[in-house]
Amino acid sequence: MHPGQPPAAGAEGSFGDLLRRYRRDRGLTQQECAERAGIGVRTLRDLEQGRARPQRATAELLAAALSLHDEARTGFLAAARREPVARAGESPPGVRLPPPPALIGRDTELAELDAALRYAALVTLVGVAGVGKTALAWSVAHRIAHRHPCGVAGIAVSEVSLPADILAVVASVFEVPRAEDLPARLAGGPALLMVDGVERNHDPIVAALRWLQARATTLRVVATSRRPTGIEGEYVWPVAPLEAPPPEATGLAEISGYPATRLFLGRLRQVGHAEVGTGQAGVLAELVRQLGGLPLALELAAARGRILRLEEMLERYGGRVLDLDVPVPDGDSRTIRDALATSYQLLEPADRSALWALAQFRNRWSVELAEPMLAGRPGAPVDEDMVALLDRLVGLGLVSVRGTGAVRFRLPDVVRDFAVELAGQAGELAAVAGRHADVISRYAARTAPSLAGATLPAAVARLDDLAGDVQAALAYAQRARPGTALRLAASLPRWWRFRGRDRDGRAVLRRLLDDPRTAGARLGRAWAQVGIALLAAEHGEGHEELPELERALATFTAAGDVTGQLAAHAQMCILHQAYGNFAAAHRHGEAGLALAAAHGRTRDVVVAQTNLTWHEIRLGRLGTARRRLQAVARLAGEVGEFRLRALARANLAEVARLEGRYAEAVELGRQAVALLEELGDPRHRRRVLGIIGLAQAQSGQVAQAVLTRREVGADEGTHMIDAYLAVARGDRVAAAAAFAVAAAHLTGKADVRDVVEALVGQVAYTDDPVARSAVLADLHAVCTASDVVLLAREQGLIDGTG
Repeated sequence: MHPGQPPAAGAEGSFGDLLRRYRRDRGLTQQECAERAGIGVRTLRDLEQGRARPQRATAELLAAALSLHDEARTGFLAAARREPVARAGESPPGVRLPPPPALIGRDTELAELDAALRYAALVTLVGVAGVGKTALAWSVAHRIAHRHPCGVAGIAVSEVSLPADILAVVASVFEVPRAEDLPARLAGGPALLMVDGVERNHDPIVAALRWLQARATTLRVVATSRRPTGIEGEYVWPVAPLEAPPPEATGLAEISGYPATRLFLGRLRQVGHAEVGTGQAGVLAELVRQLGGLPLALELAAARGRILRLEEMLERYGGRVLDLDVPVPDGDSRTIRDALATSYQLLEPADRSALWALAQFRNRWSVELAEPMLAGRPGAPVDEDMVALLDRLVGLGLVSVRGTGAVRFRLPDVVRDFAVELAGQAGELAAVAGRHADVISRYAARTAPSLAGATLPAAVARLDDLAGDVQAALAYAQRARPGTALRLAASLPRWWRFRGRDRDGRAVLRRLLDDPRTAGARLGRAWAQVGIALLAAEHGEGHEELPELERALATFTAAGDVTGQLAAHAQMCILHQAYGNFAAAHRHGEAGLALAAAHGRTRDVVVAQTNLTWHEIRLGRLGTARRRLQAVARLAGEVGEFRLRALARANLAEVARLEGRYAEAVELGRQAVALLEELGDPRHRRRVLGIIGLAQAQSGQVAQAVLTRREVGADEGTHMIDAYLAVARGDRVAAAAAFAVAAAHLTGKADVRDVVEALVGQVAYTDDPVARSAVLADLHAVCTASDVVLLAREQGLIDGTG
């Protein structure tokens, strides 16, 4: 045990330098020298590095071990007596610590620790090795030094010391002869003691601190440790790694703003590394993420910046953070893995298996997810209190808490990697991976019903929070548990569609449906068949999946699954409508409406009514369609289905456009866009912008239509806007060509009503009689096949009277 301060290089000519020089002159390692002197090797290391102030007895033992005599011995002992606790002029009077380090990304923690130390007599900073406990404690001690007029001092813990030895050292740093003199010395006002590394000698330190707590009541203590002390009234502060840039962070400026990146870049500059260029932003972000925000890992990797480029660092250290060497004097070999092992060894077997299970989560998780993940694991008590378990892991710094939402817990990346490695060594990796897939599958199944209507944005956000876990669970289950994979994938189509991953999701569902191992999961397969049709419709291939939908409907009907039947009827209505089989679309729409009404499913009534609107438009009954949509909008608002209300407004805008009421179409469209932006539905927003652009072009608002077209971006609907813009400019040739392109692009990919409108335009603006007759024949064939009734305005355009 020794007095001193957190790590700081010894000054030139200091006792540490003299000790190191004499030891090396005699060819002794630190271990050999410590054994000769009868002291701990850590004590010797701390003395050489200037982290400790030598006691007189220790200095004399070292002088004997080094065979120092006469003048050399006198000078050595004199240097020990002169060794300062802090460099003159760099710390305030009464503060026996060196100046604080420059911290990055810890401002909030410093402020909160400042507040905690106004009330708590003992604050313990807990965390894994290398997370920055010592630097944070050191800094907070300086921050609050002005509130402790009776002095601020620090001690660093050695492995072997008795409580009496520890108290003697505390007495020395507060400049009294004996521990019994401390109460009188500290009675004049508050004092602060920093104790670094309690875990090195836990029980004697705890005994000494309890003695001080009982007798020196004005003394406050800030300690660092890998576990709490357990002293009554202790305030435990878990220290988490620095925040690293998330995968969605883009651009060097944004990435560089995260604390972990700032620390890494600062250390790179210290070793003379050239500035990071904008083209390296992605590599920088990935490297910092893989280093897990752990300050020690960031500093160790950055130290290689004198030799390696960022890309080389990522390749060399990105997947091997646990293997990074921690510098230890005299060539001792230690890695971050070795350092983490000291925290891991503090755990009971049941807590170790808990860490293996929680390590399966790829990012943040909630108590709701942790409980089933931890339940029933090997060695777990039957009546285990999960909250108490999580509290223990947080208290050891093995689990960090960030944010205030439900999904706020995570394992630091290095802890996760370490736990996965140990689970593999114990033969438990497959078991915990399977349990993780089950937990995520059940969570997705609970979330799936909310992926519609007013609850859609919140449900999407819940799955977004676990995107990495969903992907990992799906990948594992496809290999090892196809039934679980099918159940999980069948819950995700609406999420995939909302996030623009329809092709990827469809491919996953197709592989699972083709997997013979899922043959017995009839209802799971039926939901997958509905999902695959939903996703195929997004890229104009829904007709390919109609047989799957028919099989799904038959399965749901046989099982009496009303929810499944409604989903299948709705999807079949949409697909048959899109591909021109209006009679079938109308049949499924009416069947869905009757089923929803019979079971009091208000939202499904709204969906069915919306789908049936297009039957009215097909027959040219725009007034009936408008009244149906107005009822839909009202009913959707009453039941809180704001997305359906927005879509009803969008469809009303389209009806108004078809009726030639362009100003009303633009206004209704803008209302719908505002609602969809609020709900976060970019796909439907683009569709409604297309309606607005068409109405503007048809009414001759060329400049506004051009701007809207640009906002829509690359979309097949813009061909129609181009066609009507050509009409507005009086360019018949360009108009006919644009309508022809639109018809070609829309056929088989959009509602047949849109195809008919494009063909009508092509007929109206094609001057060549032969070509016009050919297009007119195509139009007649489409209308006959799909029973589409031309609107009066459309017939007028064909006849030349419109």
